[in-house]
Amino acid sequence: MADPSGSPASTEYRHLNKYLSGRFADIVVLTFAQIEDLLGFALPDPARLQKNWWASPEAGATPSAQATSWVQANRTAVPNLAAQTVMFERV
Repeated sequence: MADPSGSPASTEYRHLNKYLSGRFADIVVLTFAQIEDLLGFALPDPARLQKNWWASPEAGATPSAQATSWVQANRTAVPNLAAQTVMFERV
């Protein structure tokens, strides 16, 4: 699966991409634990501490490995760090 810039989906985040791509709901809320279960590894500390880790790239910029997973699923990610959840909204 490739994003509009032609970059392939990151191997380590492909399961999140597959999950989000397969959801019909416009909004999907996942806990950090659910995301970690999908990925098969723990989220890095910045994901738990910094909202910008979940930011989608600016127009024309290359997305980070993690952002590629939701950008390719046509979603944005809005974290709630206190609740340890992320809302993925269809764009």
